[in-house]
Formats: sequence, structure tokens, C-alpha cells
Amino acid sequence: MNEKAPQKFTDMLTGKLSAKLPGKLAERAERGPVVAVVKLHGVITPTASPMSRPTISLQNVESALTRAFGHDRLSAVVLSINSPGGSPTQSALVADRIRGLAEEKQVPVLAFCEDVAASGGYWLACAADEIYAHSTSLVGSVGVVSSGFGLTGLLEKLGVERRVHTAGTHKVRLDPFSPEKDEDVQWLRGLQDELHEQFRAWVRKRRGEKLGGADDDLFSGEIWTGVKAEELGLVDGLGTLRGIVKDKFPDAHLLTVEPRKPLLARLGMSSSVRLGGSGGADTVLAAVEALEHRAMWNRFGL
Repeated sequence: MNEKAPQKFTDMLTGKLSAKLPGKLAERAERGPVVAVVKLHGVITPTASPMSRPTISLQNVESALTRAFGHDRLSAVVLSINSPGGSPTQSALVADRIRGLAEEKQVPVLAFCEDVAASGGYWLACAADEIYAHSTSLVGSVGVVSSGFGLTGLLEKLGVERRVHTAGTHKVRLDPFSPEKDEDVQWLRGLQDELHEQFRAWVRKRRGEKLGGADDDLFSGEIWTGVKAEELGLVDGLGTLRGIVKDKFPDAHLLTVEPRKPLLARLGMSSSVRLGGSGGADTVLAAVEALEHRAMWNRFGL
């Protein structure tokens, strides 16, 4: 009897079973290298979106990152980024987690910028070893912005009395329900300058000699198309996610890893629903937060 016959029979049986297995079970039955894709889509914020839109925070993406880097046939991890930015702290925490897992597992990380990878979105992209974009992608915005609304007098019109008691003269700086003070604005600008320098240092560390152009241009907060971003060294090349992966890892198949959704999201409810809140004030704040998220996307025509 041919010694290879049993192996051929086993391979044939495995192939037939794999073809009949649904979704994830079929993926597990496949053999060969895997490139895991993690979607980092949405505003970067520690709080859930009031409109149930996807957001990015370490808590939200931790499960997806852990599973992506934990695959036993992993060739690389791809970060699919579509974000207008947001919280500097969450941007840094997610990027640090990506670098820690990449070094632990000794696998390359690629980032692909979709519609926009701006501000904190570009901070996340810099966690990758190589960054790619489409020619029409919007990339960059290496700067710091603080936005809000002046709501002085609004609560009175709604018939809501707001009561704030503090210990410390600067505890309620830039309160949206109080008139703006010049000294508070100057304090905020100093804070922005410090964060901006940390952002610049991160980009320099990750991109190094690839960067071209003067610092005043690169770190001005300007946004560029993928074509210009490649010229400036902000990205390594242009293309599509599938095209780039196929070129670099021709034998690998893509495996998208989604974050585990909280219970309320799985039930079709927003996790930002407040139970036993303070009524009108909470509604106003939720509406303001939704407007801020919408404004971040609108800056890029999205």
C-alpha cells in the first residue's frame, strides 16, 4: 500500500469538512499563515458615543488586539484606521499596547489609513512598523485641539438650576456653562503646547529619517492627501489594504478580528444611556457630546 495514501485521504477529508464548516470554524480548519486585521474606527474617546457609533479606547479594543496578536499562525497584524482623532491619552495607551504586543510576539505591524487618519488617528498609525494609505486618504494633522461650546444661560432657559461647589480656585476652569476667562485660555494653550511636543516626539521616534520637510510644516496640524503624505514621509506607500497584504504576504489569508461588544450594544442599545441621571442636564451634555463627535468628522467632509 502507498504510504502517502493515508495522508492524502486525511487532507481530502479535512478539506471537505472545512468547506462545510460555517464562518469562524472554517477559518480555524484552514492551514497556512494568517494576517490579522484590527479595525480602529471612530473618535478616540474613553466614553461611548451618544449616537452608538464606534469609538476607540483601550478598553474597547483590548480584546481585539489580544486575539489578533494571539493567533498561532500569525504573519502580521494590520491596523485598519479610520479616525479623526480625539483623546491624546487613549491614543497613547492604545499605541503603547500595540507596540508591547508586537514586541512580545515578534510580528510586524502594518497600518492602513482609510478615509482619514488625523491627529490621534495618525498617532495610532505610528504604532505600526509601516504605514500605507490610499491616494485619496486624509493623513496627518499632527497638532492638538480643544473644542467645546459656550452654553452660558442655556440651563436657565430650560428651567434647570446648576449647582457647583468646589475647593480650589481653578477646579472648574473653562466650564461651558460659565463665561470664559482669559487666564483659563492661557492655561489651556500651555497644556496644548506640552501635549503637542509629546505628539511630535512620538512621530519623530516612529518615523525617524523617513520624514521629509520642515518641522513647521509637518507638525503644523495640516492635513494632506495620501499622495502628499507619502512625499513627506508620513506614510510608506499607497495602495489598498488587500493589495498591500497580498503583495507582502502572498500565502496568507486575512482574518478580521472585531472587539467584543458590551451587552447593551449587542442588544441594540447605546451604552451611554443614563439610568437615574439628572434629567435635562444629562440630555444637554449628551447632545453636546454628539455634536462634538459629528464636528470632528465634519472637519474632513465625512
